[in-house]
Amino acid sequence: MLWEVFVRSRRGLSHVHAGSLHASDAAMALRNARDVYTRRNEGVSIWVVPAAEITASSPDEKEQFFDPAGDKVYRHPTFYELPAEVRHL
Repeated sequence: MLWEVFVRSRRGLSHVHAGSLHASDAAMALRNARDVYTRRNEGVSIWVVPAAEITASSPDEKEQFFDPAGDKVYRHPTFYELPAEVRHL
């Protein structure tokens, strides 16, 4: 069975796709992912997900999938003035 591996590093809070591997079950996939993708202590958490269970949008569907959000100006705070004290927003 093909598994997709996501690793969370020490530097951040988000899991990032690290790659794929084959394993017979979830426990073996976790062990293999640890051995393959975190050999140098790069991670603090690993997720393994059966590749067949992932549903994703296609790049060909970009316009119909993402364009409806473009006309919702309230989602983009470009017309707000931020005080000078506000940083990292």
